[in-house]
Amino acid sequence: MNKLTRIFASLGLIVALGGSALTLAAVEDQIRERIKPTGNVNIAGEEGQQRQQQSSGPRGGEEVYADACAACHDSGAAGAPKIGDSGAWADRLSKGDETLYDHAINGFNAMPAKGGCSGCSDEEVQNAVDYMTAESE
Repeated sequence: MNKLTRIFASLGLIVALGGSALTLAAVEDQIRERIKPTGNVNIAGEEGQQRQQQSSGPRGGEEVYADACAACHDSGAAGAPKIGDSGAWADRLSKGDETLYDHAINGFNAMPAKGGCSGCSDEEVQNAVDYMTAESE
């Protein structure tokens, strides 16, 4: 009798584990269904902006400044030197254009690479730097 009990217990365990595995698989499928993406993210104007840049060449410094740089450099946010404040720019200007370009393109301290303008070319970022330094000398 003891042997028969072990066999039934083993069969019961196999059925229970098999059933729980099926239940787990069903639950995982339900979770995947609930958390699957519902769509794609499209950033307004991104595709159009890239086409415009390709067809009309690089944007000028003032335009790039208005689109990407003004948010911090108009207010001095996070220690950004305000445009037109020659005192705040003096030390930076003394380091030369190449250093300013490098910091603007690759990021420096609190400033992210390209000032957060991932759609800007290096040339456009340099144009913005030239614009800001000309306005701040």
